[in-house]
Amino acid sequence: MVNICWWYYFSKFTEFMDTIFFVLRKKDRHISTLHVIHHGVMPMSVWFGVKFTPGGHSTFFGLLNTFVHIIMYAYYLLAALGPNVQKYLWWKKYLTTLQMLQFLAIMLHAFQLLFIDCNYPKAFVWWIGMHAVMFFFLFKEFYKQQYTKPSKQAAGAQSKPSVNGSSKSSNGYSKQSDYYINSNGLSRPDLVHRATAGAH
Repeated sequence: MVNICWWYYFSKFTEFMDTIFFVLRKKDRHISTLHVIHHGVMPMSVWFGVKFTPGGHSTFFGLLNTFVHIIMYAYYLLAALGPNVQKYLWWKKYLTTLQMLQFLAIMLHAFQLLFIDCNYPKAFVWWIGMHAVMFFFLFKEFYKQQYTKPSKQAAGAQSKPSVNGSSKSSNGYSKQSDYYINSNGLSRPDLVHRATAGAH
């Protein structure tokens, strides 16, 4: 189990490569607060778990988080395959919901040890539990920005392209692969110019 925990720790660095690629490709709009906190905090946080409490109670959030990440990265892989596949990605909203449910489960699992003694350090109960609280509210804010808009705005968004020529479908899926962001614009200037020119 310690070896598995180490691989989970190592995976937090491979995930951080997302941010590096965004910087190298100058896609600064992809680097949101949620993105930076998530990838910046997790390697440090998981190190404490692997160093001091590998196995046992600590493995629950890692196993659950890995399962959710498999689904999440499958979504982004499919989104990157182009328009023929993207039309089937109506379930993005439910992926975000799954992420929030994950953090609720982690909260319950962690904070139960405030009432049950199983010789697990209380500091780590708070460490894991408060991480879950923080990420729950970050993802809740993302959900609110992404999916809950005033009805008048939503109706306008369905009928009109945005100022930079990109449109969003009624299920909230943007036509390009996105990552923790609203992603309502085309990233290539030549496509933006062509899209806006065609709109006139």
